[in-house]
Amino acid sequence: MSKVKALTSRLSFFGLAVIFLCLKTYILYKVGFSIYSENARQEFLLMLNPLSSSILLIGLSLFFTNKLRNVMVIVTSFLATLVLYFNLLFYRFFTDFLTLPVLFQTSNVQDLQGSITELMSFADLLLFVDIIFLFILLMKKKIPTVQRKKREAIIMVAVAVVIFFINLDIAHKERSELLTRSFDRELLVKNIGIFNYHTYDAYIQSQSRAQRVLANSSDIIEVKNYTQANYKEPDPEMFGIAKGKNVIVLSVESLQSFVINETLNGEEITPFLNDLIKESIYFDNFYHQTAQGKTSDSEFLLENSLFARSSGAVFFTHAGNEYHALPEILGEKGYFTSVLHANNKSFWNRDVMYQSLGYDRFFDINSYDVNEDNSIGWGLKDVDFFEQSIELLKSQPEPYYSKFITLTNHFPFELGEEDRLIDEYNSNSRTLNRYFPTVRYTDKALEVFFDRLKEEGLYEDSIFIIYGDHYGISENHNRAMSMFLGKDEITPFDTIQLQRVPMIVHIPGYDKHEINHTVSGQIDLKPTIMHLLGIESKKDIQFGSDLFSPERESFAVLRNGSFITEDYVFTNETCFNKEDGTKTERSYCEPYFDRANQDLEYSDKVIYGDLLRYYEKEE
Repeated sequence: MSKVKALTSRLSFFGLAVIFLCLKTYILYKVGFSIYSENARQEFLLMLNPLSSSILLIGLSLFFTNKLRNVMVIVTSFLATLVLYFNLLFYRFFTDFLTLPVLFQTSNVQDLQGSITELMSFADLLLFVDIIFLFILLMKKKIPTVQRKKREAIIMVAVAVVIFFINLDIAHKERSELLTRSFDRELLVKNIGIFNYHTYDAYIQSQSRAQRVLANSSDIIEVKNYTQANYKEPDPEMFGIAKGKNVIVLSVESLQSFVINETLNGEEITPFLNDLIKESIYFDNFYHQTAQGKTSDSEFLLENSLFARSSGAVFFTHAGNEYHALPEILGEKGYFTSVLHANNKSFWNRDVMYQSLGYDRFFDINSYDVNEDNSIGWGLKDVDFFEQSIELLKSQPEPYYSKFITLTNHFPFELGEEDRLIDEYNSNSRTLNRYFPTVRYTDKALEVFFDRLKEEGLYEDSIFIIYGDHYGISENHNRAMSMFLGKDEITPFDTIQLQRVPMIVHIPGYDKHEINHTVSGQIDLKPTIMHLLGIESKKDIQFGSDLFSPERESFAVLRNGSFITEDYVFTNETCFNKEDGTKTERSYCEPYFDRANQDLEYSDKVIYGDLLRYYEKEE
């Protein structure tokens, strides 16, 4: 008994730090990350899973001796708290958890500073209260200085490992396929804990890097057979309808479909786009399929008809891969290809990635006159961006394929009074409130751009592909969103429906305008554009299909494994009836499981194995 008391006394400071870290991790799960438990077992896992990692992390301090041991208890507690806090900031905007590739995207930090400041709260200091308390105890010498006993450290490591495997066993009973769903980060955090998740994420990243080394030319055959089996023949009427025309792609920042044909205080939010839709083909069931790479992911989907990574940004992690991208294909057909984006060329590693995709020219911030008067938020305002881009367009040889990326409608949605064409919304969310004026401003900027194209004679001989790149309002603003939509709450079904973004195909002179209801996504853009230009895509490796194809299946899979069909939505391990958003039997969604998983897995296989380096050899 005396030995137990002695051990308890020696480990009291350590134990206190472990309790604090476990407690605040659990509170953060419930308050910061809003993790919901469906049953008592899940709630128990939320309370249990911080324990093994807390004992292990703070247990590292037990390898030190004398005063240094107690100092290291505080240091490791502080570092663990920073991990929690960085995840909290990231979650507040992306509703997601950090991954290793994101941490290495350091070149983006300077551009993100304004957004990070917006995400911080004075209440965040509460996360560090325990650190301050432990420090005060140490300074007041309330904690005894102890000699190092190596067995204590070893015992704690062993205890941590045992608790982890108990945790894992319970988690597997709750979710048998847990460790095969690395793309579902909330599921992993919910079951094994945030610190254990980061360890697992590091393992997954190392595995993905090894895939390139182990890949060989035979791997592409299996993928090619799969994509060709899913190929859909183009509509003869639409195939080649825009042959030889210039292609102008407009990637509109954070534009979601819920603002289209909607009003705020009696005023249209997007009056220009509403009118343009009447003269175009509008896809009202079109979903963004991005993950942590956001805008860069949407670009990757557009250019390659491949899914981006489930973690990090493929623009960073696989910029050195070989691709057979849309700019390269169009370049081979005599098109001049370019990107116009008034931002630093290194942001999202675009300067490197665009070369891999086959672009001829990147008109970055150095191609524009950017100053304090014409900038807000992330940089050059959209009206000025489009005005200045006219001369750049005119400088290009025809035909050209040019992609524009807007900036103003970007979180935190800042806008000067002189540019506000509609009042803010009135809710508990400053983010949603400010979203509407910036959307309205971007809509006006698009109108200015189209007017200028007509004035300069650039409109008639072009086709326009306009789409939202990703969501602008995350799940953290569900309460305000439910208020705007007139709902009691935002359900998981509603969350998926809010991932819809506008997609418009505008062809001057083409008079068959319609609203197309096919379920689709950004991965379908490449084959659609190729077929509109009269370029066959059957031999190309792509996971999307022509939006106009009569054979097209109404289907879209999101990067997190959720999917949407004509009649059902599957998300959060639940099947929903699309007609009324109610839960229905899982069996209705099961026929689509293989298709959704295979699309993601085969696409990942192409990227991680860099399989397109074998494409020309296979051809």
